[in-house]
Amino acid sequence: MSKDLPGKLYRVAQVRELDRLAIDQVGIPGYTLMYRAGEAAFQALRRRWPRARRILVLCGAGNNAGDGYVLARMARTEGLLVTVAALFDPERLEGDAAIAWEAYKTSGGTVEEWRPSMLAAADVVVDAMLGTGLSRELKGKPRELVEYVNESGVDVFALDIPTGLHADSGQPMGAAIAATSTITFVALKLGLFTGEAPCFTGAVVFDDLGIPGKLAEALPVAANRITASHIASLLPRRRRTAHKGDFGNVLVVGGDTGMAGAVRLAAEAALRAGAGRVTVATRPGNIAAVIAGRPELMCHGVETADELQELIDAADVIAIGPGLGQRGWGQRLLTTTLGNDKPMVVDADALNLLARHAQRRDNWVLTPHPGEAGRLLDLRSAEVQQDRLAALAQLLERYGGTVVLKGAGTLIGHRGYPPCISDLGNPGMAAPGVGDVLTGIIVGIAAQTANLVQAAEAAVYVHAAAGDDAARDGERGMLASDLIDRMRKWINPN
Repeated sequence: MSKDLPGKLYRVAQVRELDRLAIDQVGIPGYTLMYRAGEAAFQALRRRWPRARRILVLCGAGNNAGDGYVLARMARTEGLLVTVAALFDPERLEGDAAIAWEAYKTSGGTVEEWRPSMLAAADVVVDAMLGTGLSRELKGKPRELVEYVNESGVDVFALDIPTGLHADSGQPMGAAIAATSTITFVALKLGLFTGEAPCFTGAVVFDDLGIPGKLAEALPVAANRITASHIASLLPRRRRTAHKGDFGNVLVVGGDTGMAGAVRLAAEAALRAGAGRVTVATRPGNIAAVIAGRPELMCHGVETADELQELIDAADVIAIGPGLGQRGWGQRLLTTTLGNDKPMVVDADALNLLARHAQRRDNWVLTPHPGEAGRLLDLRSAEVQQDRLAALAQLLERYGGTVVLKGAGTLIGHRGYPPCISDLGNPGMAAPGVGDVLTGIIVGIAAQTANLVQAAEAAVYVHAAAGDDAARDGERGMLASDLIDRMRKWINPN
C-alpha cells in the first residue's frame, strides 16, 4: 500500500455523504467530480503502465461507468488504442454518467458488445463496471465477465473499487475482479483494507478530487490506518543518560514440554522491542535451550503457582500464552497470572483456555487469529472472517481491554475509539512463531510506555513492516526469527 494514502477510512454511506456535501455546500458540480475522477484515473494508469498502448475499458451502469467513459475519451485523445465494452446500454444512462457518455460519443468514441477475445488484445483492462453500490451477489453476465478477466492474466486497473468487492466488508460478492491496482476517490473505503480485499485490490492509489478535507471532520471515522507516526510519537529518542531500568521489566510465561521455541521467540522479540529486562517462566527442562539461543534472557523453571507469583511480583507487564499448552500446567499458570492486576498480553493457548471461562478486564491485550477469535466467540473461523469488524466489536464487548485480531488487515480495537487497521504484511508471515513475535513486540513496547493501546498499535506496525522487509528476500520460506532480525530499524524511527 502507498505511504501517501490518508490515514482515515470510511464506510460507503459516509463517502456518499461527502459527495453530497461537496456538491451542495461547496458547489462542485457532480460532473466536475466525475471528470476529475476520470482524469486522475487516466494519469494514474499512465504512471503505472507507461508503455501500454491498447486499453480495454469495461463500462457498466451508474457513475462508475461515467468515470470509465471520461478515461476512455482522454485515452483516445492521447492517441491510445481504446476499446470500450458496454455491459449496459449507454443510451440509457442518466445524470452525470449520461453526460460523460455523450462527451465520449461526441469525440468519436464507440462501444462494442463484450467478447472474451477482447482480453487478448489488451495491454491493460480498466474495470469501470460496478462501483461501491453493490449489495447483492454478482450473477449472470457480470460474474461471467469477471471470471473471464481474472483467468486472462491481463493487468487490471479498477476504478474506485474492484467490481464485486463489497465496499464495507471487503468480501467478494460471489466473485470479484482481482485488480493489479485500484484507484479510489473522495475518501478511502473501509472495504479496500479489510476482509479478503488484499486479494483483489492490488496496489491502492487515491485522489480526493479536490474536495476540501474539512468536510470530513463532522463524519465519524470508521477506522484508522496504522502508520509510522504511531511509532515516532510513542518511542522518541532515548536520553543520553538512560539505563535498562528505565525501560521496564517483562515476564513471558509459556513453553510447556516440547514448546520452548514459542516462548523464546516472544521473549527475544520483547528484547528487540527495547524492553529493559525480559524474564522467561517456563518448564525447567526448557531453560538450557532458551538461554543457549539467547543468553541475554533470564530464564526460570516454574512448576507451581508460588514459583510463578514471585516472578509476577517483579514484572511490570506480562505476556502469557506462547507454547503454554492447554493441560494442567498451562491452566495453573494462567489462573495464577489472571489472579493479578498487572497489565498483560494474552495469546495462543492462553486464549484457548480463556475461551472456556470468559472474563473481562481493562488492562490486557488479547491477540487472537481468526480461529482463536472464533473459539472466544463460539463462532466458526469463516464467520469471523466474513465481518472482521463485527467480530472485533464482539470480542471487545465480551472480554474488554484491547483486542488485536490478526490476519490480513490486522485490526486493533479498544472500546470508545475507532479501530485501527494495518495495510502492511504479506503471506510469507503465515509461518509458525510469527504470532509469538508479535506478542513479544507488544509486551516489549508496553514495558517502555505503560500504554497498552498504543503499544498494540505500534507493535502491529513494527511487526508487519519487519515482515515486509524480510519478504524482499522472498516470501516463501520466511521464518519468525527473520522478523526479529529486521525489527531494529522499525522500532527506532527517529
